[in-house]
Amino acid sequence: MSDRSEHIIVVGAGAAGLMAARELSRAGRTVTILEARERCGGRIHPLPASEFGYPADGGAEFVHGEAPVTRALLREAGLSLQEIEGTQRSFDGTKLSREDRRDPHEAELHAVLRELKDDLTVAEFLRRHFAGEEYAQLRHSIERMVEGYDAADPECASILALREEWMDGGHRVQARIDGGYGALIEFLAAECRRHGPTIRLGCMVSAIAEEGDVLAVRCASGEVHGCDRVILTVPLPLLRDIALPARARVKAAASDDIGFGNVIKIVLRFARPWWRERKQDLADMTFLLSGETIPVWWTRYPGQRPVLTGWFGGPRTAELQGLDPQGLVDAGIESLAAIFGLSREEVARDLVAAAAINWAHDPLARGAYSWATPRTRAAQTMLARADGPVLFSGEALYRGRDMGTVEAALASGLETARLILRA
Repeated sequence: MSDRSEHIIVVGAGAAGLMAARELSRAGRTVTILEARERCGGRIHPLPASEFGYPADGGAEFVHGEAPVTRALLREAGLSLQEIEGTQRSFDGTKLSREDRRDPHEAELHAVLRELKDDLTVAEFLRRHFAGEEYAQLRHSIERMVEGYDAADPECASILALREEWMDGGHRVQARIDGGYGALIEFLAAECRRHGPTIRLGCMVSAIAEEGDVLAVRCASGEVHGCDRVILTVPLPLLRDIALPARARVKAAASDDIGFGNVIKIVLRFARPWWRERKQDLADMTFLLSGETIPVWWTRYPGQRPVLTGWFGGPRTAELQGLDPQGLVDAGIESLAAIFGLSREEVARDLVAAAAINWAHDPLARGAYSWATPRTRAAQTMLARADGPVLFSGEALYRGRDMGTVEAALASGLETARLILRA
């Protein structure tokens, strides 16, 4: 199976799938990509530039930290990054103020984290080490970050997996791609087509079966594709929907030990940046935190587009599961009205375009991205093994610090391809 004539099917044309397919095809393998959507990108989802004035990101948006695989691809593609600058603000229910990111107990937190040997859930860690009333604000901040940023459940999330993130206090470079992540996906898809892989859209894989020395990949449409190997790059919740050979089914069961969180994202384009006009000291505001229904907002600063993006992540997004996209937009407008002391009508007056995505409602994602539990590292090790004709890849299998990111997906796809090429 290691010769160059083998045929490999990649299930999923997201970042991991495209990256794996490109690497394999450049090495001479025959590759077919089967994608259930009518577009490439998966949870990278550009919104119409005709509505928002630019290809706004309805899914993944930021490049976090060093991201070496992402940055190398951007250089290849001739795409540039714009680093996030500016100030962070918070709304405490009565007033807007500059966010103070330092907690008086931060040094104590870091000392305990440095000494920690055994993994715990975040909630158990806080109960054991920071249970006193004097730590109430610290606990609230940590739980807010775990739920909002990591889209995770503090009762299940691994403290060791989050330790490095906490130790640097969140002071890492964040950036956006000029043209959005969609431009990177376009480059990867074009690269795949240039090197030979066929990309078949609208092909939802329902089963993979071993038939003698080959695999039969069946699609919901009735199509059947034969191949030597399969790389599954679908979001974790979708693995349960695909019938797999016995060995692969045992490995896939390990995914139950990996967390998978949800995000609601709302993008609002206005005719003018009314928030800057109301308060001159908000001219350089990037992030805005609150306790409102849609708790996190950010601007395009240092860009000047009059766009506000709302974000709600983690298990509490289930509270809004009954809202359709318009209901979510309305919830976003009401949250902004409360934060800025305006009526709903005043906020909505200059609204030009709006989009809202609850990723749990997307049938081909059923959530946004993965996060680690105390059992996740063992699960990732099992899933990443190249010990059969069905392999697994994607952001959930990445064992670096930025699990759940596009960098994680790209790096995982690259590593899976190299595993095959080294075999």
